[in-house]
Amino acid sequence: MKTTKRYGDEIDLALSLWVKLARAYASFNKHTMKDIAGFGVTQAQFGVLECLGHLGPLTLGELTKKMLVSGGNMTVVVNNLERGGYVIRTKDVKDRRVMRIRLSPKGKESFDTIFVKHAEFVRKTASVLTPDEQKELGSLLKKLGCGLRELS
Repeated sequence: MKTTKRYGDEIDLALSLWVKLARAYASFNKHTMKDIAGFGVTQAQFGVLECLGHLGPLTLGELTKKMLVSGGNMTVVVNNLERGGYVIRTKDVKDRRVMRIRLSPKGKESFDTIFVKHAEFVRKTASVLTPDEQKELGSLLKKLGCGLRELS
C-alpha cells in the first residue's frame, strides 16, 4: 500500500528510485563506517590512506579532488594522519613549492593490513546481490552519476 501522495507515474517512479537509492546508500554506508571505525581511523582518514595506498604520493589539492571534500577539511584530516605517523609531507622533486603527501612506513603497513580486510568486508556486504547484479547495478549507478554531472 502506498502511503505517499501520487504525482504521476514518472514522478512517482523517480521519487521511489531516489528513496531506495538513499536508503540503500545509508545502510551500506552505516555498515562500512562501522567496519572502518574498528580500524581506529575515521572514514575520511581511511579514504586518504586508500587514495595514497593505491595512487601513491599526491598533493593536498589532488587528494581534495579525489575525496570530494573541501580543502580545509582535507588539511585537518592530513594533519591528524601526520600526527599519528601515517603520512609524511615532502617537497616535490620538480617543484619545491609543492608539497606531496605520501604514506609513511607505518601508513603503508596499515594500508596493506586494513584495506584487504575492509575489501573482504565490502565483498561480504555486497554479496546480497549476485555478481551479475553487482555489475548491472554498478553500470546503472555510473550512468546515473555521469548523467547528473552533465546536468550541472
